[in-house]
Amino acid sequence: MTDLDELKNIPVQYNEDDRAQRCLNVFSEMGGQVNISYVNSTKHIVAWHKHEKQTDYWFCVKGSFKVGIAYKEYVPSFEGEVFDKDNNVIRVSDGDEIWVVEWFYLSDKTQSTLKIPPGAYHGYKALEPNSVMLYGLTHKYDPNDEFTLKPGHFNEDWNTEDK
Repeated sequence: MTDLDELKNIPVQYNEDDRAQRCLNVFSEMGGQVNISYVNSTKHIVAWHKHEKQTDYWFCVKGSFKVGIAYKEYVPSFEGEVFDKDNNVIRVSDGDEIWVVEWFYLSDKTQSTLKIPPGAYHGYKALEPNSVMLYGLTHKYDPNDEFTLKPGHFNEDWNTEDK
């Protein structure tokens, strides 16, 4: 038998800026958080940020995204700015640390979920107007667990090749 006392219509938090419209905390009574971003422009880069506690799961519902993930790598005795660059990976020195920037492409045609662990900087750029990203977080959003850098911090190139 169904307990109709549990039936609810729960409002969803909405946020809009010049980059996207977002529905936040779509399933607010579940653990963690589920959000949806509707990205109407291909000109904006939403990067870089990382979390120390939460894991993100990103899935492209519509359109396509170029996703950058930057993480630390230990390389003994490295000196220099860029020592390896190809189509999907660059390595850069940031003081005493080496950062690897790896590129992923999510689209409604490839159907995969990208798991982004704590400690990895991440960001995206829509490759098609009106792209939609569904993303789950293992914890409710906490602004004290978000650490940001400006796009270009890792000397990365967010452009895509015309083919």
